[in-house]
Amino acid sequence: MFDQITAEQLAEKRDAGESYALLDTRTEESYEAWRIPGAESIPFGPTETLDDEGKKRLDELIDSRPVITICGKGITSTNLAAELDANGYEDVTVVKGGMRDWNDVYERVPIDVGDDLVVVQFQRRAKGCLSYLVGSREAGEAIVVDPTRHTDQYVVTAAELGLRITRVVDTHVHADHVSGGRELAERLGVPYHLGAHARDRGVAMEFDPVEDGNVLSVGDVELTALHTPGHTSELTSYRIGDEAILTADALFVDSIGRTELEFDEDDAATGAEMAYETLHGTLAEQHADLLVLPGHVTVENDGHYRNGSPGEPVAAALGEVRERLDVLDLDEKAFVEQMVESVPDKPANYETIIGINRGRERVDDPVALADLETGANNCAA
Repeated sequence: MFDQITAEQLAEKRDAGESYALLDTRTEESYEAWRIPGAESIPFGPTETLDDEGKKRLDELIDSRPVITICGKGITSTNLAAELDANGYEDVTVVKGGMRDWNDVYERVPIDVGDDLVVVQFQRRAKGCLSYLVGSREAGEAIVVDPTRHTDQYVVTAAELGLRITRVVDTHVHADHVSGGRELAERLGVPYHLGAHARDRGVAMEFDPVEDGNVLSVGDVELTALHTPGHTSELTSYRIGDEAILTADALFVDSIGRTELEFDEDDAATGAEMAYETLHGTLAEQHADLLVLPGHVTVENDGHYRNGSPGEPVAAALGEVRERLDVLDLDEKAFVEQMVESVPDKPANYETIIGINRGRERVDDPVALADLETGANNCAA
């Protein structure tokens, strides 16, 4: 009989360097678009059976190793596991919840930034979303920035560190994942913040607007708001004292945020022009030693991080990031043309997700929410 493991247990096996054959039973198209590192594509239907040719190929792939099967939600992978078991294969395991649950695996990474200042980076491993707990040990307070809908982890982490969450911030209206910002703020009875320009996007829920230059404090730790539009018109970055800067989707450590999602085709250049000014004005004026803490890490189609690995800090000095990105060497005309003409695939279900994050649509079923978010974030240009 085959066993089941959770997505978290699969992550632990991978990080421990265990040897196994990971078989992905989704369609070839789904596999090519987004998968777990090391997975082999074995498309297998819910009623399919193993023939001699299929067993021969599997024998070559498995090579006497333990077998782990995975699919989108755990259906076709269970069928393959049952077939393997019936055909005498031993040590077969199915990932419960499949890629949908893999999409909800997180790493919690402390960022070393000083004695009083606490920064914890939450990495959504498969999707590349990054969120933060920023606090003061002395004051015993913290701010949560860009929380996802899995809000318990922020409350638990704050409690473990002896911190009380006093504010919740979304840097912008996200297009790739459902925000947990408003929900977390209501749960804790604390202010929920968005950049002031979010009012111009028709955000229907209540929020405390943050203007350019406003300061949000936790003890002696100050987060200074910097309006950094481009990815969206309301996007706001936050400089944390003289130590770091939360750049959200304005600037990543390996790329910049795409700029067309908020605008229709006729206005596609608008976001690019905003981004150019943000990158060459507001962010260029900041000290080169500031540690860039972005809103995403790029996850390649094969599941690897473009820079670093899960569980390692996703961060780099601002000066280093400037030198790394060739796109920052372009003049404004060339920059705008590149951003308008080289548009990657849009995030899955982005219009619905934007509607939810603007408070204009509502989805209460957690399974439906998980299905909406499953897949790569595609927020980088």
